[in-house]
Amino acid sequence: MRCSQYSKEGVKQLYCKLHKEVFACCDKELAGKTLKETDFEVEVREDFYADREITKEELIERLKEYANINLLGDKAVTTALEAGIISKESVIEIAGVKHAIILKL
Repeated sequence: MRCSQYSKEGVKQLYCKLHKEVFACCDKELAGKTLKETDFEVEVREDFYADREITKEELIERLKEYANINLLGDKAVTTALEAGIISKESVIEIAGVKHAIILKL
C-alpha cells in the first residue's frame, strides 16, 4: 500500500510514543516546536510524542491496534486518511498543521 505522494517506503519519518492510555504520533520535523494560533499555542513536546521513530507502514499497523490515538502533522494524519482510519471531517488544522484525535469505543 502506498501511503502518500511524500512517502518514502521504509523511511522513518514519524515519531511515536505509547502512553498508558494514548498512542501519540507526530511528523518528526514538528517535535520540539510550538504551533501558534491567535488564541492558543500547542507545544509539540518530545516527551509526549518522540519515544521512537516509525515508518508510515508501521503507523498503519498501530492505528489498527490502539483505541485512543493522537496524530499531529501532515504525514501522520494523511497516512490515517489514506488508510481509511479517519475521514476528512475528523481533521482540524492548528497553525496550518493537520491534527486528529481518534477514540474507538
